[in-house]
Amino acid sequence: MTRWLLGALAAVACAAPAISALAAEAKPSYGQELAQVYGTYQSVLGHKEACEDASPNTRGAIDKSYAAWRGRNANTIAELDERLAKMIRGISKDDKEYARNIGKYEGAMLQQRHEAKQEFLAQPRKELEALCQSLPDLLSSKESDLETLYADELKRIRSRR
Repeated sequence: MTRWLLGALAAVACAAPAISALAAEAKPSYGQELAQVYGTYQSVLGHKEACEDASPNTRGAIDKSYAAWRGRNANTIAELDERLAKMIRGISKDDKEYARNIGKYEGAMLQQRHEAKQEFLAQPRKELEALCQSLPDLLSSKESDLETLYADELKRIRSRR
């Protein structure tokens, strides 16, 4: 169950359209890898929100484990936020375009999170309940940390200053 959920988190974390459009290479670009890692964060949020809606009895455990997960990943998420903003600043010709590009990116991330939530909610009721029951354990494990899931991608991202 945990492996399936980890796989689902990684699969749903596809690059956002605003970032993916920056480059289309056979090897993932800096922007694509950055969006993939950050997209997993959005997927975690989407799954948390889905379980809050579908399985309210798990809310307390999920909130507690999510807070711990968010704490463990806070530095990585802040770094990703900073890198995304810097990358978007670099492709924007002025402040007005930057604001527009940031808005597009944030909209794409919200849409991705919504889609992750809807995909999660589309599971058969029994499976959804089991997944929501297992989410606190998953979020409590180091296996779900961005630094663990995306060690190679983060190494390549960080190699680029």
